[in-house]
Amino acid sequence: MAQATLTITMPEQVWIQQLSTTYPTATFRVLAAVPGAETGFALVRITGTDVDDVIEATRDHPQILELTLVHSSENEATVHFETTAPLLLFSAQESGMPIELPIEVVDGKTTIEVTGSRDRLAGLAEQLDRFGLSYRIEHVRERLHESQLLSDRQLEVVAAAVEEGYYDTPRRCSLTELAEYLGIAKSTCSETLHRAEEGIIKRFVEDLPELDTEEPLEDQLASS
Repeated sequence: MAQATLTITMPEQVWIQQLSTTYPTATFRVLAAVPGAETGFALVRITGTDVDDVIEATRDHPQILELTLVHSSENEATVHFETTAPLLLFSAQESGMPIELPIEVVDGKTTIEVTGSRDRLAGLAEQLDRFGLSYRIEHVRERLHESQLLSDRQLEVVAAAVEEGYYDTPRRCSLTELAEYLGIAKSTCSETLHRAEEGIIKRFVEDLPELDTEEPLEDQLASS
């Protein structure tokens, strides 16, 4: 499985782009969302000093068919609405790639996390292009389950090392003390820790964002 982080800029003709750029200090936090046949429904928390104005502008926008105020307090409100322009939802639906919620839209932009097969990610890129959503790729990486990174024994030793303070500065537990705590030879403890640390460090380095963000997502998926 591959995991991608993308920063998306909404098209100018879409209500969320218009309102979030008109009120750039407001944050639209999408808590839940579902696409319908031709519209989309969402539960959104709006925060900022202009919340009342934002809600009224949202209610009056022609792309908002219905808006219900769920909760409001000073500088914060939660609303449920139906819109004719849920472009992110349509992109996710058409590609079969769910977007991890919540996401935040500020000043016309949002950063999303998606996880799935490389074919699905490429399909999402095609749908984003289709709906006029420009995007910048922050990174694409392989997403492996933790069990593929460390063996059960390595995980046990590392967890004990953390709990006993072996990795603290200064250390609260020496390698000899850790081995005695685990009931294993010092050399076995050292070797197990070394192999576990190797896997963890290599995974960390692999996850560093080194990809060319100007290259299309489909090309990055094909070449990586």
